[in-house]
Amino acid sequence: MRILILTNYYPPDLSAGAFRMKALIDALEIYKRKDLEIDLITTMPSRYSTFQDAAEQYEDHGWLRIHRIILPQHQNTMISQSKAYAHYVKGVLQITYRKNWDLVFATSSRLMTSVLGSIIAKIKRKPLYLDIRDLFTKNIDELFYNHPLRLFSKIFSFLEKFSLRYAARVNIVSPGFLNHIQNMRNKEDVRVFTNGIDPIFSKENFAKSGPASDVTTVLYAGNFGVGQGLTKIIPDVAEYLSERARFILIGDGSQKDLLQMHLRERNINNVDVLAPVPRFELIHFYKQADILFLHLSDFKVFEEVLPSKIFEYGATGKPILAGVTGFAKTFLNENLPDVEIFYPGDATAMLSAYQKLNTNLSLKNREVFNDKFSREKIMAEMVSDLFQVLDSGKKKRGKI
Repeated sequence: MRILILTNYYPPDLSAGAFRMKALIDALEIYKRKDLEIDLITTMPSRYSTFQDAAEQYEDHGWLRIHRIILPQHQNTMISQSKAYAHYVKGVLQITYRKNWDLVFATSSRLMTSVLGSIIAKIKRKPLYLDIRDLFTKNIDELFYNHPLRLFSKIFSFLEKFSLRYAARVNIVSPGFLNHIQNMRNKEDVRVFTNGIDPIFSKENFAKSGPASDVTTVLYAGNFGVGQGLTKIIPDVAEYLSERARFILIGDGSQKDLLQMHLRERNINNVDVLAPVPRFELIHFYKQADILFLHLSDFKVFEEVLPSKIFEYGATGKPILAGVTGFAKTFLNENLPDVEIFYPGDATAMLSAYQKLNTNLSLKNREVFNDKFSREKIMAEMVSDLFQVLDSGKKKRGKI
C-alpha cells in the first residue's frame, strides 16, 4: 500500500494543519508492518516568518519518507505567500514525476493543495482523499471583497468543483461546511472528522501554580489575521481593564503590526504580544493563565467554521471567553456549556462575559469532552475510512 500525502504544514511547523497531519501519521504508523509506504510532501517550517524551527529537508523512516520543500521568505501577505506556494507546487511536481501510489491524500486550507492533489491523482489514475479545513472560495468572496484576487473568484470556484467532484472521498473538519460541499458532490461520500485533543494536552494538569493575584491573566494563542479581528476588540477591552487584567497574546500574522501600533498609540501597557512558541512551551503559558480567549471576526463565512483552538482550550479545563457566532457558538453551547460567549467585536459584551468568568476561575471538569474529542480516536476512524477508499480503488482496478 503506497500513499502520497500533500500538506503545506507538518511539525516542527506550528499550525492546526501541522498538528492534524502529525496525528494522522501517528494513526497510520500501526500499519507500517503491513507493507504500508508513505511519501509526505510538505514545506520547511514556514507558517510564521517569526518561527523557523530546524528541520531536515528529507527524512527516511523506512515506511515514511518526509520531503520538505524550501520556500522563499514571506511576510504573511497574500502576494508573498502565493509566490512561496508556487515553489511548493514546483517541488511537488518534481518529486512525484514518474512515481506512483495507490492513493493520494491532500489536506487543504489552501484551495490549490486540493487542486494539486486532484491533478496528480487524475494523471496517475488513482483515488483521491480530500481533507477540507477551510472554504477558500467563500473566504475570497467576503474577506477579499476589494482585493484583486476576487476577480478570479469564478476560476477558483471552477477549480474547487473540479477537485471536490474528482475526489473519491471528502472529509470536512466542521459540520458547518456540509451545505457548501454537498452542493458540489454526493453527500454519501462526505465525512466529518473534526480536529481534536492531542495527548500532550489531555494528559496534562493545568492547575495554576504560585500565589493568587489580583490581576487576571487572559491568554490568546493563535493567528493574528483579519479573520481573528483582534484589533477590533483587544485595545478597547484591555484599556478598560488596565488595572485588573493582563493580556498575553502569542502568535503572528498579517494584523500583528497593526495591533501593536494601536496599543502604542493609546499607551496601553497591559498587553504582551509574544512570538509563536513550540507546544511544550505553550503549555507553561496555559498553566499560568486564568482565562483563555478566542475571537473570530463577524464575517458570514466564519459562521460555518469550527476553530481547532476550541479543542486545545477545552482540554485545559480553564475558563474560556469566546467571541464567536454560528456553528462555533452552537458547538460550544452543546459541548462546553461553561464557556462565556459574546458577539464578535462587541467590547461591552466581552466585558460582561469577562466579569461572569472572573467570579469563578477554578478548573472545569471536562473529562467527557476530552474523551469524546480525543484526536487519537478521531484519527483512527479517519484512517479506517481512508483504507476503505484505498481498498475500493484496488477492487475497481481489478475489474478493469
